[in-house]
Formats: sequence, structure tokens, C-alpha cells
Amino acid sequence: MPTCVEGHATQAVDYCDVCGSPVTTPVAQPVATPAASKACPACGAPIGGRFCEACGHDSALPEPAAAPQPLEAPAPIEWTATVTADQDYYKRVIARGGPDTVDFPEFFPERRIVLYGNTLIGRTNRKQGVEPGIDLGIQPIDRGVSTQHAVLRIQGSELTVTDLGSTNGTSLNDSDDLLGNGEEITLADGDRIHLGAWTTITVSKSEKGRT
Repeated sequence: MPTCVEGHATQAVDYCDVCGSPVTTPVAQPVATPAASKACPACGAPIGGRFCEACGHDSALPEPAAAPQPLEAPAPIEWTATVTADQDYYKRVIARGGPDTVDFPEFFPERRIVLYGNTLIGRTNRKQGVEPGIDLGIQPIDRGVSTQHAVLRIQGSELTVTDLGSTNGTSLNDSDDLLGNGEEITLADGDRIHLGAWTTITVSKSEKGRT
């Protein structure tokens, strides 16, 4: 109930109906509100102050920096050589005056070889101590291939081919231009290496463990 300046309780809200003195307006008292809660950064429990009641964490302390995420290592690369008898290449060799004494084989099973490090392409000659990683001296023999014809080298994720001074030369991707003796060429996935009278070697690249 309102009171006047003299302290009388009154029904009136402007002047006291007891003494006529002005009525005072009561001052509203602030209502205390609970502190907003937040999650404890250490345990996740709700906290309303500096210290967490659940684990005692001091929220005034600086938060630790997030641990750096490890970089994903690149997948290792695997190179594969697929050896085939290529009749189109054989016809081009004959057309440019190649060794017509070498017949195209009636049957040549495709060979797939996974490459590691340096791989010699040629024909086995045990007297000379030559045992190529890609041996084209296996029946049916491509007699247009030299004993040490060319070499494939893996350098990091790249593959190169180098002619080793072969008699009939080495070419790439249906080109009739021969590589120079000792010339090293970087290969791309799907490149075809032509050598001998009818041999084509197709190189392919994939992530190790995947086809």
C-alpha cells in the first residue's frame, strides 16, 4: 500500500487521505537473476562461475591449442609393364624396311610385370651375365630386341625409359622417331614403348594396393 511522506498508509495514490501530504512512489528493487550457465570446457558439465563444481577446472585459464592434425601421407605409386605382341607396330617396322626375317608370332600370351627400381629390357645371355627384368628372349623370341636394349627407372613417383644403344632402336606411342642412345624420357600413365620387331610394352601407374 502507498505511504505519504509522513509515513501514513493511504488508499490514494497522489495525496494522503489521512494528512494530505504527497504520496511517495516505492522504488522497485532489482530482482537477482541466476548467472547464465555454460559448459565446462574440461568435462562438459554446466557451470555458472569460474570453477567447475564437477571437476574443478578453472575456466579463466587459457584453453590449450588444438593439436595439429597429421598430414595424410600420399599413397605409394606402383608402376606396371604389360608386354604384348603388337601387329600394327610390326607392320610399321616392315614398311620402313625393318627385319622382315622376323615373323610375327602366332601366339604370344600377354605378360604383366610389376616394376621395382631399375628394370632392364632385353634378352637373357648367361655367358655375358645378362638377365633382364623384362626378358624378350623367352619363346616366342623377338629377335629384333638387343641383349641390353633399354632400361626402365623408377625415380620417386616417376618412371623413365632410356635406350641403351640398341640395334633396332626404341620409340614411343606410334611415333617412328627413335630415342637417342642414352636419351632418358619420362613416361606417363598409358605410354607405349615399341622395340624389336613386334614388341610393345604399355606402362600403367596406380596407387599401391589398387588396380
